[in-house]
Amino acid sequence: MKYVSADILPEALLKEVQQYIHGAMMYVPKPEGTRRKGWGEASGSRAHIAQRNNDIRAGFSQGVSIAALSERYYLSSDSIKKIVYSKRK
Repeated sequence: MKYVSADILPEALLKEVQQYIHGAMMYVPKPEGTRRKGWGEASGSRAHIAQRNNDIRAGFSQGVSIAALSERYYLSSDSIKKIVYSKRK
């Protein structure tokens, strides 16, 4: 939740709200149907990691060793194993 100054409201609306709330903070919820973006959706990180994981799976299926994938992608062997042996969504 982010604090926003009352300066963004039109003068008439501000006076109307002040009739009910005097110097207190008020929560204004988002409209129905809006959802928050998931982790990495806005920055593209999620898509980047999904592509990296697909590349790791493809390399493993072509015979590249876990140790070599670990060095290539700067991940631990356990992380590579989790990616390779996990079920894809």
